[in-house]
Amino acid sequence: MSFDAVIVGAGPNGLSAAVVLAEAGLSVLVLEAEARPGGGLATAEVTLPGFHHDLCSSVHPFLAMCSALHGLPIADVDVRWVRPEIAVAHPLDGGRAAALRGSPRETALGLGRDGAAWERLLGPFVERIGALAPELLAPLHWPAHPVLAGRFAAKALRSAAALARAAFRDAPARALFAGCAAHAVSPLDAAPTAAFGLLLAASAHVSGWPVAEGGSARIADALAARIAALGGAIRCGAPVRSLAELPPARAVLFDLTPRQLLAIAGDRIAPRVRRAFRRFRYGPGIFKLDWALDGPIPWSAPECRRAGTVHVGGTLEEIVAAERAPWEGRRADRPFGLLTQPSVCDPTRAPAGKHVAWAYCHIPNGATWDMTDVIERQVERFAPGFRDRILARRAWSPADLERHDANLVGGDVAGGAMTLRQVLFRPRPSLHPYRAGAPGLYIGSASTPPGGGAHGICGYHAARAILADLAAGRLPRRALA
Repeated sequence: MSFDAVIVGAGPNGLSAAVVLAEAGLSVLVLEAEARPGGGLATAEVTLPGFHHDLCSSVHPFLAMCSALHGLPIADVDVRWVRPEIAVAHPLDGGRAAALRGSPRETALGLGRDGAAWERLLGPFVERIGALAPELLAPLHWPAHPVLAGRFAAKALRSAAALARAAFRDAPARALFAGCAAHAVSPLDAAPTAAFGLLLAASAHVSGWPVAEGGSARIADALAARIAALGGAIRCGAPVRSLAELPPARAVLFDLTPRQLLAIAGDRIAPRVRRAFRRFRYGPGIFKLDWALDGPIPWSAPECRRAGTVHVGGTLEEIVAAERAPWEGRRADRPFGLLTQPSVCDPTRAPAGKHVAWAYCHIPNGATWDMTDVIERQVERFAPGFRDRILARRAWSPADLERHDANLVGGDVAGGAMTLRQVLFRPRPSLHPYRAGAPGLYIGSASTPPGGGAHGICGYHAARAILADLAAGRLPRRALA
């Protein structure tokens, strides 16, 4: 058989791209090496029976902003979204915590004398999120709203540490902003980490950082069902090692990072693009722990008990030091931990009265260190008695994560280092970042704009690039062998 489009990789971006292309009337085949589609959208009982753990992505902060991008498949999947009472909590010593709530105003009420500053910083962007989100979650382009984009850039194109110190006076607001910015997996004293802090905080005010009832795998299942309903096909257990293994197609889209793409199609890619892909940098890896718990985490701060996500890192200064360490090849003694506890709002994740949670910290790419003790000590610091609640745990090293998903190179969950250069020019300097350097070949993974996260936006834009090239006659009328 031949197809209009073959997609290699059934992660969020591959599935998203397949929906866009199938909705446009193209015949689509998706090939996935693993036993089921989803990639980072995976849920399994990895500790004890009845405890359902999200293996990678669990919280989906970009969903409301995705809705601003008309037609984005992952915004409309048939999934029940559950929102915790508090999107994000950030504990500090002494039983205190800052909380990221439903609006800038609600959040400001808990930030003391920094409340007004929080509203001034986030309020204008939250109010215009419908116009701002498509500008930020797209490849480099001339903005449709240049004044709004310019105002955002004036704040965003700097380091998160500098913006936090300039905007806020006290530890809670500074730490709350730094925790959001730390999702960049970059040193917080480097640009443009402020952009991540602004975007993640704004998304919490818009969407509430929801989880999918039953687990993130439900999102992948819903996307796969949509593809099938549109006449597309997904083949799992079908690894691709060379272009010769693919059926004839007018376009091939890779939901892979540059390293895997080169291994499959390097001899077809133009030399200058091949060189650029070889220079593509991967960022720090993560060490992750899944816990089955005998009860809720006993946080000292009540805000943390009602939050779906808890940023465990202490003060701004501590987070800056922790996030610098993996870039220097060091282990942080007090790492920044990103912790999710979906069973706070989704009781289907665990048996009655029980809970699940996971946390990870950043370590050098490919490091083999066991970070179990330091992560659990950080949680225990803000939740005394936490370890007594642990029924079972599963640890994931960077190598374990890469075995689960080959796109997680060295444990890098962002699809490549989020440096200033690779934020602006991803995966290479080009006005057409989704073209892979050969006619009919495209890349649409997290290594393309706008980068990491289980949102499917990279695949959406890559699929649109294919449709644009088809409309312009830049692709063959018939499938190529």
